[in-house]
Amino acid sequence: MDRRPARRRTAIAATATAVLAAGTFALGVGVAGADAQSKSRKHAEPVTKAQVLGLFDDWNAALQTGDPKKVADLYAKDAVLLPTVSNQVRTDRAGIVDYFEHFLQNKPVGTKVESVVNVLDRDTVIDTGVYEFTLTDHETGEKRTVEARYTYAYERQPGGKWLIVNHHSSKMPQG
Repeated sequence: MDRRPARRRTAIAATATAVLAAGTFALGVGVAGADAQSKSRKHAEPVTKAQVLGLFDDWNAALQTGDPKKVADLYAKDAVLLPTVSNQVRTDRAGIVDYFEHFLQNKPVGTKVESVVNVLDRDTVIDTGVYEFTLTDHETGEKRTVEARYTYAYERQPGGKWLIVNHHSSKMPQG
């Protein structure tokens, strides 16, 4: 009995097994590397409606500091702001800071009237509804209330912090 063909088949099978194992290992390393990037987000706890509503409270508290940079810190680097009392779309930190430099002169205090929260996934939520701002004229001290519609889109960052990626606010059409 000639053992050559059996040895040859064994060698081919061993080579094929080694190639398959190496490919599987390489695929696993690639998947593990990609997964490690988003690991903190994958294992993040689901966000609750109360937590989303609390994000507005944080934003409103930042307004109370009077510091436009503190407010801008709550926006992602590439956030879009369509502000209530400006016709200019703000698409970078400098534009957002500029808007709040002017808006904060009115000492705004926000109160939500109605909110609808949509949790899109563990890392993306939308809070939309109606809020009111009490504004104080910085020259006369006269107070007035402005009612506006709003939409905040938030994304959870890799470190777990929620940032605003899109904020639209506009005065109510009949108010």
